[in-house]
Formats: sequence, C-alpha cells, structure tokens
Amino acid sequence: MKNKFIYPVLSLLIVAILACGGEGGEASGLEGKKKLLDKKKTELKTLESEISVLKEELLVLDPPKEKAALLVKTVTAELQDFTRFTDVQASVMSDDMVYASSELGGRIVTLNVREGQYVKKGSLIATVDMQAIIDQKEELETGLALAKDVYERQSRLWDQKIGTELQFLQAKNSFSRLEKSLKGFSTQLAKANIYAPMSGVVDKEFLQAGEMSSPGAPIVQMFNPNSLLIVADVPESYLGKIKRGQRVEVKFPALGESINKSVSLVGRTIDPSNRTFKVEVNSNNMGGKLKPNLLAEISFKDFSQKDALSVNLSLVQEEVNGRKYVYLAESNGDKLIAKKSYITIGETSQGEAVVESGLKAGDKVITEGARSVSDGVTVKELMN
Repeated sequence: MKNKFIYPVLSLLIVAILACGGEGGEASGLEGKKKLLDKKKTELKTLESEISVLKEELLVLDPPKEKAALLVKTVTAELQDFTRFTDVQASVMSDDMVYASSELGGRIVTLNVREGQYVKKGSLIATVDMQAIIDQKEELETGLALAKDVYERQSRLWDQKIGTELQFLQAKNSFSRLEKSLKGFSTQLAKANIYAPMSGVVDKEFLQAGEMSSPGAPIVQMFNPNSLLIVADVPESYLGKIKRGQRVEVKFPALGESINKSVSLVGRTIDPSNRTFKVEVNSNNMGGKLKPNLLAEISFKDFSQKDALSVNLSLVQEEVNGRKYVYLAESNGDKLIAKKSYITIGETSQGEAVVESGLKAGDKVITEGARSVSDGVTVKELMN
C-alpha cells in the first residue's frame, strides 16, 4: 500500500531534477537565473505540499502502534497526624548515693562488707584503730582520779575555812577540765566504728583492712537500688520541646526493654562546654535489672502536626535546579497518565516528610515505577 503513493513522489522528484539540469543550462544572465530560482521555489512548495498529503494518507492507512502502558503502584494521600520523636543518649544513675567514712581517720582494723552486698542502715561497716586515743584516755583517767581527790580534799578544807579560795578554785577547775576532756575522748572512741548511713548496696570499696584512712575520706560507696535516675544531656536546640511532667519512653538497649515515665527534672542552666541541659527521669530498678551507669535512651516528641499530608522521602525526586517533585497518577479521558507535581516539603521523620504544597488529599502518588515514568506517559495501576 505504501508503494502505491511513494512511486509517484519519486517520479516527480526525478522529473524535477532532470528539469533543473536542463533549465539551468538554458538560463543565462542575471534576470534568467532569478526567474529560474522563483520557478524552482514554486515547484518546491508544490512538492512539499504533495509530500505532506501523502504522509497524512499513510498515517490513516498504517497508523503507528500505541506504546504499552507502564505498570505502576500508587498510594492515596490522606490527612493524618504527623509526629516526630527524638532519641538522646542517657545513663542510669543512683538517686541516693552516699559514702561511709571515718571522722577521725586511722588504720582500718576490720572491714565487714563487700561490693554488691546489701546492708541495712546502722549496720557496722568498718572499725578504725583507736589505740592511741585509748592510751590517752587511760592516762587522762589517772589524772582525773588525782584531780578528783585533790578537789575533794580542798573542798573539805575550804568548808573548814582552811586554805585560800584560790586553791579551792584551782582544784575545782582542774577536776572539771579533766572530766570534760575524758568525755571528749569517750566520744572519739565511739567514732572508731563506722556504721551504714543508709540501707542500700555497697557499690565500691575504696580501702581495705590494714590501710590508713584519712579523716572524711570514703571507705565504701553505697547506693539505694530502689531509687534510680535516668539522666541525659539534651542539646540546647531542644530547649522548650521537653518539659517537666512530659511522658517519654526510656529504652535500655542492653536489656532490650523500655518503660514509659514522666520527666522529673529539666535543668535550668546550659552547660557552656557542650551546649546541653540536663534532663532527669525517676525510675525503680525494674526488679534489679537496672544498674548505675547502664546506657539508656530517652525518646521524646519534639514535633507534631495535625491533619498533615506526608510522603516517603524515597518517592521525592529532585531536578538540577533543586525543585522537588513526585509523580501522580491522574485520569485523562479513558486513560491513566503520570503527572509531575512539584512539591514543597517541611519537617521530616523516619523517612517521611510533611508536604506543605503541591499535594492534596486523594491524590494518587506513584510508588513503584516512579523512577521509570515521565510526565504524560500512559500508566496502568497494579492492585496492591
């Protein structure tokens, strides 16, 4: 069928070429060549018109085959609440941690506890050697006995108006002074024993039996295992996004567990060294599972928006000029075509982004096949 129309066109072209060769030889002079040029232009227009008609007739008789529709999957954009959570690293600390120490110092004679041992308040922790004070006390007791005897003798003489008042007062003062000193030594000897200041677990031993303890230096460290804190240093950029009383999720990666608690404290100052503020969450020890210095994570909500449209970031494409877009599947008559829709995205979270413009509820966003389509191509939706 095509040959029926192509042969006449070829014949016309051959005739035109032969005519051009013959007439070119006959044309001479400037005017002759101008006339010949005008004639050829007219013949060319006629020929182009005939070729255009033949092409249209060929398209009618032999139409081009329509390309097959590209297979895609879509998701319908819906209004829903968008929430973002932020995780910050934290650690478990004791809310009640104390040191047991000797007020006077000295060589530790006995140490009655070990690390990890639970002791009750008032239990004997250690004993410090007080032999030097004991010796001084015995010496003082001897002097006190003499001072008491002198005072009693002087008192009887004074009652009989024998002796001077000064002698009586000196004896009385000496006895009273030594008596008070003896009480002071007794008080110091009572400090030879170090008792548990609270009920709890011995977390660390700083000194062993036989070692010297300085006044006030810790011998053991104790903590209350039933009163723990989860403490985190939060970047100052989140200031105002986490508040006292706010519910947060506390995760313990090593245990594979998590709990929901309320924030008990939000620091009032910013640490200038790392630009963070402190956040604390009270907790129990979860049946003995939590230990001081255990790593944790505090997850809190730092952004939320009601009735938001969002898309997966993997579906968002970008042009060279930075404009972002997604492909939508839209009806065009009895066909479904892909349409490029430019969007503006806002906050993001876990691979999802809020779409601020360029998308409306009900739009069908192409998910699978989005990288293969182009604007205006026919697509066919596969059922999920």
